[in-house]
Amino acid sequence: MRDIRLGDDIDDFCVRCKRVMNHNVVSVMDGKPAKVRCRTCHSDHDFRNEQPPPPKVDARKAALFKEVLEKVSPGAAVEEDPDLELPADAEGESENEAEAVAVEPVEAPEEAPKPKRGRGRPKK
Repeated sequence: MRDIRLGDDIDDFCVRCKRVMNHNVVSVMDGKPAKVRCRTCHSDHDFRNEQPPPPKVDARKAALFKEVLEKVSPGAAVEEDPDLELPADAEGESENEAEAVAVEPVEAPEEAPKPKRGRGRPKK
């Protein structure tokens, strides 16, 4: 394989386009590209060997966030499947609970009428 020279076309991950695109070599160090320019968006960045940058949220933060969400709403994490058959005992309890807690529909507040604007110039 030949040495990389300035202006050569090379594939690399573009930080602006967020995908592997064609790039031109802008600078070379020790026979390897150091900086490249995207041929699509014309942004300059360090050569990344076609590797995307690491994710910004690490696994520890994601686990803590998930734990907090479970504490706030523990039942929301489990979605109910309408096709799932419940035992006879569970069906009776859920129907009784639904009857005991009757929720009335909330009506939307009426909108205030918009003020009418006059047309043209005001009268003298």
